[in-house]
Amino acid sequence: MRNFNKQLLLSGLEKDVTDILSRINEVRTLHPDKLNKVPSTGGWTALQVIEHLNSYNRYYLPQIQMSLSQNANSAPDAAFKSGRIGNYFTKIMLPGADGNISKKMSAPKDHVPQPRLDAAKVLQEFIAGEEKLLQYLKIAYKKDIGKIKTPISISKFIKLKLGDTFRFLVAHQQRHFVQLNRTLQ
Repeated sequence: MRNFNKQLLLSGLEKDVTDILSRINEVRTLHPDKLNKVPSTGGWTALQVIEHLNSYNRYYLPQIQMSLSQNANSAPDAAFKSGRIGNYFTKIMLPGADGNISKKMSAPKDHVPQPRLDAAKVLQEFIAGEEKLLQYLKIAYKKDIGKIKTPISISKFIKLKLGDTFRFLVAHQQRHFVQLNRTLQ
């Protein structure tokens, strides 16, 4: 388990999301055919990678919103102590210091994207989701992100501390942006 200064953690996550938004705006300039092209090495297209991230946002963003609103009276804390499970999930998602992904994983069936996608729709949904995520991160400064819990997508019975949910969601996006960069090369 890791200890964080909550302010530094949240501001770092905001910066990470802002960086992701910056990168997706570069991707928006590409032709839809390029975004739907299967890489020569196989795997997902660029749009499938982004749609996969959309599927996680469709689950986690409403969960985060609900958790933030149901815990309106939780007092903010200056520190955040990551939970064992949340820290583990985040750690396995994060790309390494060298920018590579060390452990490959298969996506759960309900998070596997369709083969051909509408570029404008997928990109617009992703950007809207990231803007919501930034809003929720700003609200979280005034909350105790160690006491507020959110259920994970693979089991409603397992709940993460809200700080770990944010960390996991952003790490998952960073992981797939490594994949996205490889796909577009």
